[in-house]
This record gives sequence, structure tokens and C-alpha cells, in this order.
Amino acid sequence: MTAGCHGVGETDETLTTEPRIALVGSPNSGKTSIFNGLTGLNAKTGNYPGVTVSRFIGTCRTGGGGCVVEDLPGTYSLDPVSPDEQITVDVLDGRQDRAARPDALLVMVDATTLRRSLGLVAQILARGLPACVVVTFMDELTSRQGHLDIDAFAQALGVPVVAVIGHRGHGMGQLREQLASWQTWTSPPLAPSTEPAERDAWAESVLAFAGYRAPELHRITRRIDAVLLHPLWGTVVFFAVMMLFFQTVFTFAAPLQGYVESLFGWLSGLVAEHVGNRWLSGLLGDALIGGVGGVLVFVPQILLLFLLLALLEGVGYMSRAAFLMDRVMARVGLEGRAFVALLSSFACAIPGIMATRTLPSAKDRLATMMAAPLITCSARLPVYILLISLLVDPSDHIGPFGAQGLTMFGLYLLGAVSAMLAAWAFKKIGDLRGPLVPFYMEMPPYRLPAPRSVLIAMGTSAQAFLRKCSTIIVATSIGLWLLLNLPLHSVAQMRADGIDTANPTAVAAYTVDHSYAADLGRLVAPVYDPLGFDWRINVGVMSAQAARETFVATLGQVAAAEDPEHPKAALRDMTYPDGPRAGQRVFTAPTIAALLVYFVYALQCMATVAVIRRETGTWKWPAIAFTYLTGLAWLMAYLAATVTSALGG
Repeated sequence: MTAGCHGVGETDETLTTEPRIALVGSPNSGKTSIFNGLTGLNAKTGNYPGVTVSRFIGTCRTGGGGCVVEDLPGTYSLDPVSPDEQITVDVLDGRQDRAARPDALLVMVDATTLRRSLGLVAQILARGLPACVVVTFMDELTSRQGHLDIDAFAQALGVPVVAVIGHRGHGMGQLREQLASWQTWTSPPLAPSTEPAERDAWAESVLAFAGYRAPELHRITRRIDAVLLHPLWGTVVFFAVMMLFFQTVFTFAAPLQGYVESLFGWLSGLVAEHVGNRWLSGLLGDALIGGVGGVLVFVPQILLLFLLLALLEGVGYMSRAAFLMDRVMARVGLEGRAFVALLSSFACAIPGIMATRTLPSAKDRLATMMAAPLITCSARLPVYILLISLLVDPSDHIGPFGAQGLTMFGLYLLGAVSAMLAAWAFKKIGDLRGPLVPFYMEMPPYRLPAPRSVLIAMGTSAQAFLRKCSTIIVATSIGLWLLLNLPLHSVAQMRADGIDTANPTAVAAYTVDHSYAADLGRLVAPVYDPLGFDWRINVGVMSAQAARETFVATLGQVAAAEDPEHPKAALRDMTYPDGPRAGQRVFTAPTIAALLVYFVYALQCMATVAVIRRETGTWKWPAIAFTYLTGLAWLMAYLAATVTSALGG
């Protein structure tokens, strides 16, 4: 099996020798579930529109050989109003990449919203490509007292029709049989008209012939939405859900994190005990276990975060949150679809920026891209957890809520509010104002998410996090370890400086404090001194420009180098070795507050910069984003440190 995930302007020439079958349908019609079932791949699915914003390509094996299957972005019609819908139209017209038009189409229609879907079906059949209509959610149609005669429906359309329940795999065998014989698919003797009035009349006649009876309103959905979509109670529930979200991340993941820390402590002890070479021991114990391991201890929180996000997406709450926040978004000149893009940034800013393709307005897309990096992504989570644990005692509570969870919620809320204000500023100052486009978003019924879909969402996000740990963070950790241990210092030189060379902790502290890393950190000290950062924090902040998680890896290495046996205590009790603050603790409340706020605002992800460049087609906007966010991070961090000091922190 071969597969690939492709964005705009990309293609895979290795997949062009077999027949190409494209999956087309409206958002949330079950396309991606069918794609996963046919190809065996793990593309992300979700119970809300806008999940697929790129082309996913895989190979499906059938009795007749094989074919290439493409999952195209969802679209309500072939009259595109946004870049993701334009991708679909370009593929169908053969204008995308160097590839020809698809050989055939699988047209997804949701049985519960069939009347609306037939407009898209009519436009597709008018294209003249061989087509097979795939009816999804037939189980839901039946459970809500709806009806559709599949055979009569196929006869009325003049093309093959297959009923499939994607998340259960029902009907997939019949669909594979159809794919094996795609060249023999029937076609309507007369293509439907593309004129709106005639198309509507055609749709009504098809529904009547197929004995279609629309499903009753989903009772549970209706009752829950009476609360969740209410302007007041819906907002209250939204904030309550978010607060519980972060309480859960701290409460349930903490014991698991303790086990992971114990594992890496045990590994570090093995290295110290069995590796005699000092340099090799340092590389393994400090760079890899102290650096990369310092990031991996947060895997339980990362997995729990992705699990909760996947459950909220799968159950159908995301569409409600977008609808609810449309009122707020309108005040900053955006609409609910922009909220969906920003919501995607909670996992990572990159898919959030790519999700702006669903926005019809180019001005809204640009404003949302400039705001997306402010949404707190999973890369910030290890930094927040580390710093909050230094600032707030785990036993502290405010009412029934833990103070650590509330602090985390406050940081996420600060990022979200700042993103809204940034979008407003770019719309206002950047002359990006324009008329608001009417917001249309389907409210899917609440569904229990399929366990496989939840696991795919968790696995995909966790895999990306671990991949970063195994590449960027490993490389940065090794480079930093070299900077922390060079240049070499002779025993005579250390004794001359008053160091007891028989004390390994004193030797390690001296080596770190006279290293190239220390020189680099002191070089940029004038920039960060007003924020209360010492040279070790400076090095961590600079290393985080590649990826935010490397800040944790940096502090882990510094702490392990200064006190290999008790790195966590070394970090908490770290003091200034010299200068006017000699002997004072480094991680005071004002310094930690400044660090937290700095990481809320700073654009410390080169991959995000590259994606903004790709989506805008110019280096102008990435440069603007990096400059304004770095300047804002310094200013807000200074303000946080000043206020915390004034409050007696």
C-alpha cells in the first residue's frame, strides 16, 4: 500500500499509473471515514466541517486490481467560495497539478440531509465523469424514522448507488466491488440541468421517486442545543468545559508523569553507573536523558490533551462552539469559520493556518493567519507545565478548582483573547476590512465518536510530537550539550579558581558557568535583563526559536549538568552565581510570570513561519508575524514581571 497526504500544488507521480477515483461530498458527509476504510490509512475524521483542507491520497486494492483514491476537501457546491472548495473544482476539471482529471468519482451524500446534497450531485453528474453515489448515515436515517429506497434512488439518478456505514465498515465490500468495475458504471441518459430552478425540480422528482422521507429532528440534539446554543447558558457551559479540560490535564496526568520521570531517573542512574567514559556518559545522561527525556515526561499530558480534543470533535461540540463564538468573532470582523481554524491551532498552529482555506474572504484568511500563532498549541504545554509547577504549589486551590489548572486555563484564555485582538488589529490597521460573509455551518447531530477515529486523532498528533522530539529536539539537545561542556578546563585552572576538583557537582557547575553557552547567554543579556532572565534562561529562550519544547530540554540539561542526581531540585533552587543578584534565586515569581507570558506571545516555531510563507506566497507576512509577535512577547513579559513584583511576588 502506498499513500500520501498532499496540500495545494503537490502531487505524487508514483500513484498516477492506476485509475484515479476521487471522493467528493459536502463537509461532514463521512468522506474521510470511507477513505480510511478503502485505503487502510489513518486520515483524521471529525464530527464537524472543515477537517479535510488538503488532498489525501491512498491506494485501494480491489478484486480487479487497484486504484488510487483521493479524499478531496468538502464542498457544498462546485461554485467555489473558498480555497479548499477551489481545490476540489480544480481537481475535477483537471487543473490541479500536472495530473489529469480523475477517471471516476465517488459522490458522498448524507442520508439525513439528502435534499441539500442533491444540488451538489446534479453539478457533479453534469461534469460527465463516471460516478457512483455513496449514501452514508443510513442507520441514523432509519433510527430517526426516515426512509430511502436505495434501488429506486439509483434508478432515478441513473448511476450506481451504495449504502455505507463508514465507521462500522458496513457496505465497504459492495463499494470495493463497484470500484473494481468502475468502467462499466451506468450514467444518466440526460444530465441534470445546472440552472438552479430546474435543478431543484430535478431533486424533488428524484426524492419522490425514491420514496424519501426526511428524518425527524434528533430529539437529544434538540434538547442539548437548547442549552449549548443559548447566548448566556451556552457561554457558561463553554467556559465550564474549558476549565474542566485543564483541570483534567493536571489532575489525571500527574501520576502518569511521575512514572515517566521515575523511568528516566532510572535510565540516568544506569548511565552514570555503567558508562565509564565521561563524555559518553554526559552525552547519554545529560543531552538525551536530561534534555529529550525532560520533554518526554510530558507525554501523558500531551496524550490526554489530544484525547479530550478528539472527544470534543467527535461528539459534535466543535460546530456548536464555532456557532456560539460567531457573535464574538463578528465583533473583531471575522466569522465562525475563523473560530474553527483557530480551534485547530490548539493542537498545532500549522493545521490551524491551513484550515483558513475554508474561509471565503481573503482578508479574513490573512487576519486569521496572523492571529493563529497566539492560540496556545501543544508545543507550549510542556513549558507551561514546567513553569507552573515552579510557581504554583499542587495543593493550592481556588474554591473547588486546583490553582495549577486555573493558571493553565488563564494562559489559554490570554492567548485566545490576544488572538481575537490581533485579528481585529490586522483587519483595522492593515486595511483588511470588508463586508462580513454570511456564516453557514451545519450542526451535525451529537454522535458517540468511533473509538478508531479517536485513536487516530490521538495517534496522529502524538506521532507528530514524538517525531519532533526525535529530530529537532535531539539535534538541539546534542548541540546544546556541546556548548555547555566546551571549552575544556584543566584541573589546574579549576583549582586556581578555587574549585574543589574532587566534588563532581562543583566541577559541573564551574564547567557550565564558563562554557560557550554561558558566553552566548551573557551576550544577549542586555535584551532580557529587564525581564529578570539570567544567561541560562536566555539560552533556553534562544533555543526555543526552533521549537518551543527545546526550552524544557535546555533547562533539563542545565539542571542535570549542575546537579546530575537531583536535576529537578537544582532547577527549583538555581541561583545567580555572580553579579548584583549573586546568591538570589533565578526562578522567582516575577521571572516565571514573565517567562509564561513571553511564551504566550512569541512566535517560536520555524515550521509555522514556513507555512505562513507557503499560504501567503510571500515572505512579507511571515516577517511581519515574527516581528510583531517577538516585540509583543517582550513588552507583555516586562509588564507581567513589573506587575508581579508590585504585587509582592
